[in-house]
Amino acid sequence: MRRHVIETVMGGAVLIVAAVFIIFAFTATGMGTGDGYRVHARFDSADGLTSGTDVRMSGVRIGRVVSQQLNPETYFAEVTLSIDSRYRLPEDTSARVLPEGIMGGNYIALEPGGADEMIPNGGQLRHTQGAVNLMDLVSRYMFSNGGGQSDAP
Repeated sequence: MRRHVIETVMGGAVLIVAAVFIIFAFTATGMGTGDGYRVHARFDSADGLTSGTDVRMSGVRIGRVVSQQLNPETYFAEVTLSIDSRYRLPEDTSARVLPEGIMGGNYIALEPGGADEMIPNGGQLRHTQGAVNLMDLVSRYMFSNGGGQSDAP
């Protein structure tokens, strides 16, 4: 009987620790917060973006990627962003997918424009630039004949 009580107490402790960890993970990543407003963007390439990816302005995190899907008609990646409600984006704000580092993932960098009108909740970012594949650029350079060498004798 005593053994069953100890096992029950240990099982309860494990469940409590797991619950605390899950709560910490949601608050640390911002996935549990619903505040902010939604903005949509279309990219020709959304490589390296996942739900929870940072959205930054001037290097400061102001939001996150909520979802992404492929438009079956245009074949563009449609990305939904959640922006902190403290920051209102001008209508001519541009978005670029940039690498976090050489080996890191990507994030979305926003550059505000100078328009007087602001993007409303559910609005669209009109100026976007998709991800650039660095390995593709390097391989194109290495295997192209653009290095100044000629095949002619």
